[in-house]
Amino acid sequence: MGRAGKWLWKCGRGNISAIDPEKVTSLWRGFQIVAGALLSVSTTVSLAQANCAADHVHLRWPGGQIQFSTDLADTETERSRGLMYRTEMGRFEGMLFAYNAPKPVAFWMKNTLIPLDMIFLDQTGLVTKIHSNAVPLDQTSIFGGESVQYVLEINGGMAKPLGIEVGAELRHPALNASLASWSCENSN
Repeated sequence: MGRAGKWLWKCGRGNISAIDPEKVTSLWRGFQIVAGALLSVSTTVSLAQANCAADHVHLRWPGGQIQFSTDLADTETERSRGLMYRTEMGRFEGMLFAYNAPKPVAFWMKNTLIPLDMIFLDQTGLVTKIHSNAVPLDQTSIFGGESVQYVLEINGGMAKPLGIEVGAELRHPALNASLASWSCENSN
């Protein structure tokens, strides 16, 4: 006899019919409600955490919202290399460059083999400028602005068709939550 059978034998003193089926059903429904509530809370917490992770960014604007899988370049060495030498990048992939403080920023495409859209953002994560279709291997300086703290590079020619525009908000854990217009702590 298995565990359940032994328990039923013990509870019913050998008479399985002594267990009230309505009580078992009621207990089972209660268990399902509690388990469902716990699962719901767990899922909500997991989704909130998943929505803000170092390996992707969210952008939102009045006409839409999108997520990109990203690499984070937050050291001088990582920022210097950027997306150089890559021969391809997935459609919804990119790189987020993060600086310690706002500063004048200019990029170029030296040793970069794929066209890129460069999305320049201020310390709050607001898009201040978009440079579309930067030309591979071009060494012309692309000035992003006087007060740039973040730059998101995505595949060239994607920003405009997606509707990404100046004023869009970026969400990522690298942004200072107390300054961010859309922080990881605020999913709305």
